[in-house]
Amino acid sequence: MMLSFLSDEDKYGYEMVLELSHRPNNTFELMEGTLHPLLRALEKSGVIYSYLRTSPRGRSRRYYALTELGKGCLQEKAKEWRICSESGNGVLRVASAAEV
Repeated sequence: MMLSFLSDEDKYGYEMVLELSHRPNNTFELMEGTLHPLLRALEKSGVIYSYLRTSPRGRSRRYYALTELGKGCLQEKAKEWRICSESGNGVLRVASAAEV
């Protein structure tokens, strides 16, 4: 999920927290204290990198971006999710049909 946040543009940590909070039904809630260790782990694994950028107001923020490895990992994880989701939906359809 974190890799997908970075697939369209680089973002800073709090921006990701805000984006997640605006998702339908508040399905996921992520606190900054949880986010930053996760981002550090992703950076250590080589799927993202970070850099400092100064905002128009003069404040320096750490932005995160996907590496080429991260782009490949995102594609792989998205494919795994589709397979898992389709399989789960198939099981639920069979279970629903059996109940009828």
